[in-house]
Amino acid sequence: MNGNTRVNIKPGLHVLIILKQDQRSGKTTEGIVRDILTKSSTHPHGIKVRLEGGQIGRVQKIIG
Repeated sequence: MNGNTRVNIKPGLHVLIILKQDQRSGKTTEGIVRDILTKSSTHPHGIKVRLEGGQIGRVQKIIG
């Protein structure tokens, strides 16, 4: 599933995100969604979330 649509993302979901400092390199970080930070229903670069570890980034891929 794609991380550009808010309705696809729920707390507790396992996702890959790109942190702000990793946007140029494209390095992803894996984690579990704690909070959804983007208010709009879609975003072209991915929905912004906070992971349980506290990292904030945009969802690139939903793992499960």
